[in-house]
Amino acid sequence: MSHDLLLDAGLREQVIDLVYRAGAAILEIYAQDFEVEIKDDRSPLTAADRAAHDILDAGLSALAQGWPVLSEESSVIPWEQRRQWRRYWLVDPLDGTREFVKRNGEFTVNVALIEDGVPRFGVVHAPVGGELWWGGGGLGAFRRVDRDDLAIASTRPAGAPLRVAASRSHLDASTLALLTRLGEHQRLGVGSSLKFCWLAEGRADVYPRFGPTSEWDTAAGQCVLEGAGGCVIDVHGAALRCNQGESLINTDFLALGDPGLPWRDWLG
Repeated sequence: MSHDLLLDAGLREQVIDLVYRAGAAILEIYAQDFEVEIKDDRSPLTAADRAAHDILDAGLSALAQGWPVLSEESSVIPWEQRRQWRRYWLVDPLDGTREFVKRNGEFTVNVALIEDGVPRFGVVHAPVGGELWWGGGGLGAFRRVDRDDLAIASTRPAGAPLRVAASRSHLDASTLALLTRLGEHQRLGVGSSLKFCWLAEGRADVYPRFGPTSEWDTAAGQCVLEGAGGCVIDVHGAALRCNQGESLINTDFLALGDPGLPWRDWLG
């Protein structure tokens, strides 16, 4: 895919408009009493997840490009079908449902365009507060304020002590061990894909994640961070990729605002 297509303002604005619409639907439910269901994987599900999914699935499917949509809340699409896809939209209609249920505002809407397994263009929107970020490798990264796009960049070289973005809902023994090996650091608790955006803006330096995440949890944030000059890598240093097999679960990874950080030293 040429960057000309990704930079097409019409396509970009159509996607961003859909993301804003999904965020507005989420806020309508957020302001009310809502029920919480528990899915088979023990993760929560609300009417807000479904409402945002319906908007994004229908809207992205209707775009002129005709690329398929893979959403967390869609039916399971077999690998035999997905393996034929060169380009598709990868969607998390409500990333951070646990944060939504806690009503702490730290949840997002995520949409990414994937090409040959590579996240190329992503949009992350935090409905509470109205923040929106978009970007991709080779495209740059931007935070939208009102209708203006402000260019953002991760901090390179990273300063000391390192600022570590950690999940409010997921902090396991492997992460705690890495934090110990880091030495002096500042831990910043934040939920959902906001962690990637904090790194992209230079508000944090490192986001380590050990344990299962799904590709729709990370792809849009990865685009924003890579556009800002950072990276998202597995424990061998390879960039995170999507749609590589039957499973849609990511390997363990590190998100870095400064790709030059000595991350191998932290793995023990």
